Amino acid sequence: MKALSQVASSIAPSSTLAINAMANQLRAEGVNVMNFGVGEPDFNTPEHIKAAGIRAIEENKTRYTPATGTLELRKAVCASIKNEFGLDYEPNQICIASGAKHNVFITMAVLVNPGDEVILPAPYWVTYIEAVKMFGGVPVIVEGKEENGFKITANELQAAITDKTKLLVLNNPSNPTGCVYTRDELIALKNVIVANDIYVMSDEIYHTLVYGTEFTSLATLGEDIKERTIIVDGVSKAYAMTGWRVGYTASNPQIAKAMSNYLSHSTGAPGTMCQSAAVEAISADQSEVYKMREAFDERRKYFVERVNNIEGVSCAEPKGAFYVFMNIKEQLGRTIQGEKIETSADFAKAFLAKSHVAVVPGSAFGAEGYIRWSYATDLDTIREGLDRLEAFIK
Repeated sequence: MKALSQVASSIAPSSTLAINAMANQLRAEGVNVMNFGVGEPDFNTPEHIKAAGIRAIEENKTRYTPATGTLELRKAVCASIKNEFGLDYEPNQICIASGAKHNVFITMAVLVNPGDEVILPAPYWVTYIEAVKMFGGVPVIVEGKEENGFKITANELQAAITDKTKLLVLNNPSNPTGCVYTRDELIALKNVIVANDIYVMSDEIYHTLVYGTEFTSLATLGEDIKERTIIVDGVSKAYAMTGWRVGYTASNPQIAKAMSNYLSHSTGAPGTMCQSAAVEAISADQSEVYKMREAFDERRKYFVERVNNIEGVSCAEPKGAFYVFMNIKEQLGRTIQGEKIETSADFAKAFLAKSHVAVVPGSAFGAEGYIRWSYATDLDTIREGLDRLEAFIK
């Protein structure tokens, strides 16, 4: 048989989903596995949002919508962005797609030509680098150092830019580190972006989940940066709606039109009833979001304190999202329960095999020597998982 395409052959599987599959296999064999690998809220979708989806089905809202989503949802997104950030967008600048991950893919599709360079601050979310490669782009990795909160500086960004640079990918708040850029840090980055006339994809899917700090949307820093920014967001994390698959972008009209054309020949918009539920999520009372954020904050504080009291590991305090990026560099080179630990992948595999705890190796995010934990689970599970970590290391 003839070979698969070069693109298909070059794509690496998602490490987070791979760890999840290994954990599920062990569970199927009767093993008590604790899964901290997947970034998915443990809360159920709020009742009023579910009711809106059910009501849409009962009202026979089950047919095709425009490729970029219903006008009702796009208007709701515009109103939400205006309310939260003071930014003005028209419905024709909003593209609804099957989750924020799909929006990332579409952004790459309409911006990246073969040979274009795309700057990825590391640690980066696992899908970014694969999406760049799918369209023939060249990933340019800029390390965000732990001593700088895993964030890149304006000088580091400038040093990475060449005449082939097309796009910067900025994930704020960050998966996997939970870092949040300050307004001043964003202004410095903005000046470099505008001076070099490049685009920026600002993935803000975790923007409602920030703790003890203020979130600034990059596009609020002036019309010059707004024109170059593609905001990626959605309902999955804030509203515990991961399975509903509704994400969106906000961009300038030219980019949004290209995205619309792309969607019209690929997936089209998400299910009509899912879009109705997303309207309810975005437009209705937000008190459920605040309750979930308070619960995440409690877990975050416990997690950070506990990890930093375990000898041989440490973590910076995340300011957003629901992840802890744990430094395991002292563990590299050790033999733990008969397993030689040379890499973060070795650590994750041994931890799952010996202690039945699923975490994601930092190498998946372009950061060797770290492990990502998701604290999107209850406190009892977190306590037990960290008990197992302590016992595993000892």
